[in-house]
Amino acid sequence: MYSTIEGNLVAGDGRIAIVVSRFNSFITEKLLEGALDTWRRHGGDDSAVTVIRVPGAWEIPVAVRKIAHAGSVDSVVALGCLMRGATMHYDQIASECAKGVTQVMLETGIHVSFGVIACDTLEQAIDRAGAKSGNKGAEAMLASIEMINVLRQIA
Repeated sequence: MYSTIEGNLVAGDGRIAIVVSRFNSFITEKLLEGALDTWRRHGGDDSAVTVIRVPGAWEIPVAVRKIAHAGSVDSVVALGCLMRGATMHYDQIASECAKGVTQVMLETGIHVSFGVIACDTLEQAIDRAGAKSGNKGAEAMLASIEMINVLRQIA
């Protein structure tokens, strides 16, 4: 017989940081609203949430790293919005943001949910911030809540 470790979607006494970029704020604010609403709906207390605002997706990894190393949270939710332009800048920022957040997660053992959306069009961004495709901020928060519970059981 084997044992199984699974998370649940009860926020309980979890502590969360949300790092959200201000660039494309008309989208990222919707992602943040979705994340906060999900936290509350799953029993989380607002006093256990710290929202950290950074200029853009490029700055997300360093803020995530700082909060993860501080050890004051159980999980971090990274939220941002990148939209493809006419240059390679979008690809570079999206790739380095994802790599940076992954590196922090592996080096610290603090889970980081990646809610940074990378879209080809404004319509795609709107759809992912609460329209047709749901709210990716809410989905990232669900993953954080579940992973808090999984990692606590492993420890």
